Amino acid sequence: MELQQMRYVIAVAEEKNFTRAAERCLVVQSALSHQIARLERELGAKLFDRTSRRVELTPAGEAFLPEARQSVEAAERARAEVTAAAGEVRGRLAIGAIPTVGAVDLAASLRDFTARHPQVQISLRMGASGDHIDQIRQGTMDVAFLGLPPGVQPTGVRGVELARGELVALMAPGHPLAEARGLDLQGLADQVFVDFPAGSAGRAQSDQAFAAVGVQRRVAFEVMAVDFFARLIRQGLCIGLLPASIVSEFPDLCAVELRDPPTRVEHLVWSPRRPTPAAAAYLSGLGVADEQLLSSPGRR
Repeated sequence: MELQQMRYVIAVAEEKNFTRAAERCLVVQSALSHQIARLERELGAKLFDRTSRRVELTPAGEAFLPEARQSVEAAERARAEVTAAAGEVRGRLAIGAIPTVGAVDLAASLRDFTARHPQVQISLRMGASGDHIDQIRQGTMDVAFLGLPPGVQPTGVRGVELARGELVALMAPGHPLAEARGLDLQGLADQVFVDFPAGSAGRAQSDQAFAAVGVQRRVAFEVMAVDFFARLIRQGLCIGLLPASIVSEFPDLCAVELRDPPTRVEHLVWSPRRPTPAAAAYLSGLGVADEQLLSSPGRR
């Protein structure tokens, strides 16, 4: 059993396609398929069910995948630890972030980290807080920036609280409420909204706030990209609620403060296991102290 075979299994499991997995691993598909078939013969079990339309893990594959990930991670960590001991940080750094990070200048943090550690391969995935937490637990992500409703703590990860902030109503300049003062959520009851998908943490904070005042609003547009939020609002199709910390990115739109705004808490989280040298270096650059890396989640 070889590490490269495990990498191929991980790639196929994540891509659910042999062709895409081969492209990701920079090999021809026949070579990847041959190595996986060889591994299956050695294990005495099929790892994948293949049809003309999809590829799915078998029960044996489901059992093998987390162990393969741990083995590959351990090998990569060992290599990274050796180079770190020699004074050079190498390896990979997978970062997740919500689209509305406001407590940290994410792009600037990546620029600074790359300047200090040019040998680290960085990947960034934008998405929902819940997905990022799952990926950190699974070991496929190192660090993530989350936005959660007050009182909700990320579980199964370590982390610090970055900031708390209020949401404001964002609308087009010609909107009848654009110049309103002292507006509350009741006053938005008849509006059409754009928001994050139902069930996401980014949506929950607004849903909870409206439910608390007995308002059932209409969310006609569910999107993940904040820029598309703004485009829909700009066309007069809807209004939206976004953190006050990021609305300066849309100077052509009107931000209206609310008397009873939804609030959200930004968190920085990482694996409960000891961070890789690359992850530890990135967290250190964000002001996370060494003793916090293995401590229980807390406030910053």
